[in-house]
Amino acid sequence: MKTYKIALLPGDGIGRDVTEAAWAVLEKTARPNGFSLDATSYPWSCDFYLENGSMMPADGIETLRSFDAILLGAVGWPAKVPDSVSLHGLLLPIRKAFVQYANIRPHRLLPGVQGPLRADGFDILCIRENTEGEYSGAGGRVHQGADNEVAVETSIFTRKGVERILRFGFEQARARRGKLASVTKSNAQKYSMVFWDEITQRLSAEYPDVEVTSYHIDAMAARMVMAPESLDVVVASNLFGDILTDLGAAIQGGLGFAASANINPDRSAPSMFEPVHGSAPDIAHLGIANPIAAIWSGAMMLEHLGETAAAGKVMAAIGTTTARGIGAVPGKDKTDAITASVLSALN
Repeated sequence: MKTYKIALLPGDGIGRDVTEAAWAVLEKTARPNGFSLDATSYPWSCDFYLENGSMMPADGIETLRSFDAILLGAVGWPAKVPDSVSLHGLLLPIRKAFVQYANIRPHRLLPGVQGPLRADGFDILCIRENTEGEYSGAGGRVHQGADNEVAVETSIFTRKGVERILRFGFEQARARRGKLASVTKSNAQKYSMVFWDEITQRLSAEYPDVEVTSYHIDAMAARMVMAPESLDVVVASNLFGDILTDLGAAIQGGLGFAASANINPDRSAPSMFEPVHGSAPDIAHLGIANPIAAIWSGAMMLEHLGETAAAGKVMAAIGTTTARGIGAVPGKDKTDAITASVLSALN
């Protein structure tokens, strides 16, 4: 029987609850489908930072490198540790060290879930560049605290980075409905975003079967609200993808349904799977977090590992649960009740 080594990073707040729920579903799915899961959990979090002065140990990246995949809950507790510290101390280093340059976030309504829009027949796959762009971390501050203080944040766009994320998007579009939307702001950002548009246009010649449309970020935000059913695969930079996928979460009913995958496409290092929502300190330990996004992220992990049948069964169990009205309305059901319903639906 094939065994997959999985690193669990429950993190902070509700991350612990939803990771526990997702893991229960994944474990129940594994053996009947001919494989097993071997988990090792690490307490890297804001509490870990307060005790040790870092979000993870110095050898944290090398520790994770031996795993087949990483399942993460949520990171952050701003009242304890600034988000700029927690994000740059754990999540971003993992994405960059393991070249997880493709962040994949699906947006569609699950059965029984009522979104805020009149439209309900949409199925959008957002692909966000995940390792450079606006989140490169290049910049600095000088004269801090003085009236002439200066802060510089430099976006870094490399030809290799832009081309590989666009090519990944083209391949996803080719496997789906054959439509790719590339998102920039090239009318205002005349260097990096024009560069992105030029590479999109050049690559489109290699994919004549894919219909390509370029949008400005503001127009894309409007289209996701007004005509989401017109979209298939959306590719954007790190910042624009981050913003658009929160909008995508909103139109699919809320962050409790928003799953994601941080993919290393050539599989030279582990990929990481996580719900889009944060740690939600205000509801931590209340047992009311919706675990569906984390369970869906777990299904994406199974699919990435090649266990497509098992992934499909998890998604079917989620759909059965929400169709029954359980977990379909934010805040209505307890974490344990939603988890128990998904587990029951797996039988």
